Amino acid sequence: MAKARWLDIRVAFAVYAGMDVVCAGIGMGVPILCILLGFPVGWYLGARAAAEAPSPRQALARILRGAAITSTFTFIMMAASWGRCGVMLLDPAADLANFGIPMVLFTPRASFIGWLVLMIFLSPFFQFLATLFSGQVALMRGMEGE
Repeated sequence: MAKARWLDIRVAFAVYAGMDVVCAGIGMGVPILCILLGFPVGWYLGARAAAEAPSPRQALARILRGAAITSTFTFIMMAASWGRCGVMLLDPAADLANFGIPMVLFTPRASFIGWLVLMIFLSPFFQFLATLFSGQVALMRGMEGE
């Protein structure tokens, strides 16, 4: 069987970073596509780890590290794009009700806080989970023959 050729890790991360920025841009700052990007990224990480890692434990560690790095990049990107809106919480004259976010909680202030927490913290965590899940599946599939 021919040995698979993998991208250099720096090139692979650069490709991921470009795709993550494009996904965040298409979503206009809402990282739903970034979360979905976690599935193919995890599959790539899992397949690569299955092919290169000497043991399943090291393969799992590689997937975990890759998922942490990619979701940290998304966290930094979301903190840069949504974090500056946090100063509106300190402004008593800020019109939070007409900011353009869904008002799903009891008050505009609570909805705004919930939105910022979702965008900055929870979305990268969901991407982390998506990457881990698909990486595990790819690793199981790649190690079936062993």
